[in-house]
Amino acid sequence: MTGGTEAGRERARRWRLVLGGAAEESLGAAAGRDGAMDAALAALYDGGDGGDGPSDKRSAGLGGSAPKVARWLGDIREYFPSTVVQVMQADAIERLDLTRLLLEPEMLAAVEPDVHLVGTLLSLNRVMPDKTKETARQVVRKVVEQLERRIEQKTRAAVTGALNRAARISRPRHADIDWDRTILANLKHYQAEHRTVIPERLIGYGRRGTSVQRDVVLCVDQSGSMAASVVFSGVFAAVLASMRSLRTSLVVFDTSVVDLTEQLSDPVEVLFGTQLGGGTDINRAVAYSQQLITRPRDSIFVLISDLYEGGIREEMLRRVAEMTAAGVQVVVLLALSDEGAPSYDHENAAALAALGVPAFACTPDAFPDLMAAAIERRDLKAFAERLTDQRATTGR
Repeated sequence: MTGGTEAGRERARRWRLVLGGAAEESLGAAAGRDGAMDAALAALYDGGDGGDGPSDKRSAGLGGSAPKVARWLGDIREYFPSTVVQVMQADAIERLDLTRLLLEPEMLAAVEPDVHLVGTLLSLNRVMPDKTKETARQVVRKVVEQLERRIEQKTRAAVTGALNRAARISRPRHADIDWDRTILANLKHYQAEHRTVIPERLIGYGRRGTSVQRDVVLCVDQSGSMAASVVFSGVFAAVLASMRSLRTSLVVFDTSVVDLTEQLSDPVEVLFGTQLGGGTDINRAVAYSQQLITRPRDSIFVLISDLYEGGIREEMLRRVAEMTAAGVQVVVLLALSDEGAPSYDHENAAALAALGVPAFACTPDAFPDLMAAAIERRDLKAFAERLTDQRATTGR
């Protein structure tokens, strides 16, 4: 068998799995492991009824049978990589209305945990029976731990570095002078005849034992379209709250406002304190958050919302303008997720931009750098443009 023949057969195999039974006449029947993969795909994407698992023909479907679905969930975890499994699970929930079955502990034990599954579970929180809640918490905790491993170290490093840089003072005591940075900043004042630098500006650090405090208020839209953002926001809020240099508050909202700050020691409790779905009153949430800000020039307010306002738009914009005028560093994120820019209210985004507050989507991997930029009061418009360029380049 030649390499070309092998490559051709592999292409035909892949096309057979993509096209399903419609390609059986021209490409042949799928057999063995390929047949099992083909049946698993058919159960989800061909929309047939009946059948009883991977051994069925291409017309097989999942129907509403819990045992059948449980076996199918196990099959796809065996035959496909985890990234594909997560996509198929999400598609199954959407296409086959499997949400009801997720209320069964046996179902949760079979699924591959991911951010989107957590979002679905949180949306079911209020109707979830007691026998399911403990299993659901285990699923959510597993995802939370994965996210913490992904983001905690980078967040701590970025925020701590930004706080240290913000702590530099221009009139330090002699023992607190950062001589390397002071010399670098004053090289233009080098006196050749004396072979020395005359420092006109001293750069130093605050005295040991002190730190620059920042107050951070995360205000998160918990409407149904923001599920992934709610999950990431809850985990980030818990990480930020564990840093002694920050005073972090977490506010979630739909048409009502809930302050989850007291639960930040346990991000799982935070997430189960949310209620995905419902309407949106951004103005009410911003009004509540304003009350939490007592040191405007040392405060960062992060609004995470798709900006579809069900409250009083003019008041919402006025409150944001008041905060920026008082010195609050205001950040508006259309999403905090891996998916990129969602559907959002372009008119409100433009109105915020006119106030000097750009609204943009941010990935979790970029959020630590965003917080560092906000702490140092750097140009967030430039930061947003760089993120946009990166997404254009990577397709995300």
